[in-house]
Amino acid sequence: MRLGTAPVEGLDNRHYFHNIGTMKSTTQAASPATDDASAAVAALAALAQHTRLAIFRLLVEHARDGLTPGAIAARLGLAPATLSFHLKELASAGLVLDRREGRFIWYRPDVAAMNGLIGYLTENCCRASGGSACATDCAPDACAHSPTKRRARSSQ
Repeated sequence: MRLGTAPVEGLDNRHYFHNIGTMKSTTQAASPATDDASAAVAALAALAQHTRLAIFRLLVEHARDGLTPGAIAARLGLAPATLSFHLKELASAGLVLDRREGRFIWYRPDVAAMNGLIGYLTENCCRASGGSACATDCAPDACAHSPTKRRARSSQ
């Protein structure tokens, strides 16, 4: 028996179409907290892979100017297709920006997104103890101010 040739008891094509046509979405708009959590999960998931983490860390080293895919591939020893896949994943997670200059594409980290992720992860630091006593405990070591190191002059 072919579908639609004989009506099924209580359900015919017209009735079926009518029910589908009048269904309404019951999804609710996501709250800003959910959006922040989703963005953090996407960023952390993108960084939770060895090659992507290595690419991102290399781009952070060259944050101001960025790097071309050729330079990234040469420094990390990656095949072009592999690099392209990982850059796409980092870009879709909002961690990498690109700009075109003629025939070249320059990639650099989205420093604002990176700082936003760090801020999101540490925004509740020491909340249970009042928060003010440990403001520096939650800052990454790389952000802590360290005394300027000076080179000793060599005497000739």
